[in-house]
Amino acid sequence: MTAPTNPTGPTHQTPTTHQTGPTHQTGTTRLTVAQALLRFLTAQYTERDGVRRRLIGATWGIFGHGNVAGLGQALVEYADAMPFHQGRNEQAMVHAAVGYARQSNRLSTHAVTTSIGPGATNLVTGAALATINHLPVLLLPGDTFATRPADPVLQQLEVPYAGDLTVNDTLRPVSRYFDRVTRPEALIPAALQAMRVLTDPVDTGAVTLALPQDVQAEAYDWPDEFFAERVWTVRRPGADPTELAEAVTAIRAARRPLVIAGGGVHHSRAEAALAEFAETTGIPVAATQAGKGSLPYDHPQDVGGIGHTGTATADDLARAADLVIGVGTRYTDFTTASGTLFTGDGVRFLNLNIAPYDGHKLGGLPLIADARSGLAELTEALLVHDHRAADAYITAYTEDKARWERRVTAAYTAPDPDAPPTQPQLLGALDALVDGSDILINAAGSMPGDLHKLWRTRSFDQYHVEYGYSCMGYEIPAAIGVKLAAPDRPVWALVGDGTYLMLPTEIVTAVQEGIAIKLILVQNHGYASIGGLSEETGGERFGTAYRHRAPDGTFTGAPLPLDLAANAESLGMRVLRARTVRELRAALAEARDARTPTCVYVETRAPAETADVETSVYAGTQTADTVSGAPPAQAWWDVPVAETATRPSAIKARELYERHVSTRRRHL
Repeated sequence: MTAPTNPTGPTHQTPTTHQTGPTHQTGTTRLTVAQALLRFLTAQYTERDGVRRRLIGATWGIFGHGNVAGLGQALVEYADAMPFHQGRNEQAMVHAAVGYARQSNRLSTHAVTTSIGPGATNLVTGAALATINHLPVLLLPGDTFATRPADPVLQQLEVPYAGDLTVNDTLRPVSRYFDRVTRPEALIPAALQAMRVLTDPVDTGAVTLALPQDVQAEAYDWPDEFFAERVWTVRRPGADPTELAEAVTAIRAARRPLVIAGGGVHHSRAEAALAEFAETTGIPVAATQAGKGSLPYDHPQDVGGIGHTGTATADDLARAADLVIGVGTRYTDFTTASGTLFTGDGVRFLNLNIAPYDGHKLGGLPLIADARSGLAELTEALLVHDHRAADAYITAYTEDKARWERRVTAAYTAPDPDAPPTQPQLLGALDALVDGSDILINAAGSMPGDLHKLWRTRSFDQYHVEYGYSCMGYEIPAAIGVKLAAPDRPVWALVGDGTYLMLPTEIVTAVQEGIAIKLILVQNHGYASIGGLSEETGGERFGTAYRHRAPDGTFTGAPLPLDLAANAESLGMRVLRARTVRELRAALAEARDARTPTCVYVETRAPAETADVETSVYAGTQTADTVSGAPPAQAWWDVPVAETATRPSAIKARELYERHVSTRRRHL
């Protein structure tokens, strides 16, 4: 798309002067700072592998006195060149932009503008999510007056020891780049630096340009070069020859290697390269939450999720591995089971990562390169040596994978279709309906664990679980962003009652713009995931249920009379209520065909566990199988337990905690 030459402002053909700058020669255009920024953004593009995309595809906004007359007016001026979306919550607008950026493979994103004050500080949560997940988003909060005509002005934070601080400074630690544009001419270097960071595959994340409201409206004669089309090449660096040779040596020496695919595989669009590497070498591939879908679930080398929410197959392979090959992973505590998972004798790490910071983690051999480039180079080098994992190793993990798939089928199966579903049975009903074109979005609660263990991913971008920040309220706005990036695909937001109550407001946006997201709203009367964790760690589910107070003052009375389906309906969404598995299947099919925003509301029941035990072929551990529930955690996660207490539940939980924490290993 070619940016407009200048739809609103005249081009100066003769020298001119104005109050904010010296005489300008030919080739300048007089615009406000806000207008200039919008025009600049319409001319920014990314390019990777010969594919060009506009970097800023649209702008989200909620207006107040801090941006309504600046960026608000500029968005009116440039309405034909810069699409605009009206949000209801500032945090949600960032989530929508992040969803769009992830679905666009980080090659395109959205900008978000807010007023100074509460609007600006509401951006912090979304900015943290974007930066932690290495996903680009441009934040344009209004700011207090640069000229200080009155001091303080409305919503100004007064800091006695620093006159230049505003509430926007809360965005500094969660932004990959931050600047405050206090003079018109300062916009030029600030905007260029912002684009550099947004398109950098290592440094990308939230980028904040704080814009004082008086500066936004100030006019300046801008050099036309500022508005010229710019293409930002997204790099694919290859590996250093020495690091590559060391990596090949390490892989050839390994007897029980395991690949961990992280989000970097998707960001690099390295799925095909990973598949070729795995097929060539026979090395099994486990996936983090961000990396799930790097291989489809039925690929011979895919062994499922890794870590606390992973599969028994992947976790037992991790315990026995002598070489862990991390590809685009940050090695979070869920992946490493808080340092208790990789315990094999002499285990080493090989870290293929474009970010040196992550490439050196766990004392591993760094292979600093783009994931796709690095995998291709590894495959080529190993082919020279005709290297492949031992047949016995391949046979063992293949058989164990088949056993796990039987457990998934058991969890998905609903013996009585006229009974309310369990959460795994809900996933089973959805699994039977979708194909590779469907996209599932989730972020928080008990659902991410069930999805990581059970979901049968059919395409590289079907599985969209935000677990870097695991932010409640992410799913609905993110689904809007994903749908804007993939308008022809079914997009599902899977939401529990706790996360729904955090941030349902963007339903109104979906209805307003006719964005046909599909919402699965699960009612389980409280914070189910944290309730279970509380019980395990001695907290006795305190403060996690949605119930009235009992006579003793605790929240153990009758369930609250919430009707979340009616709430969604009141916001304009079509709602289908499903009370049984049979009704759920019909409602999901109807929602999938819907061309308007549609919600499937279902109340799940708690699963009943059995003691049907299988023994893993790798670690000799016994794990209880479940018929109507998801299999339990296959690896530990460190949540510290009270060291001293009087209640029996906490005392017992501490004893178990000390047994687990004693197995932690530091890899140096």
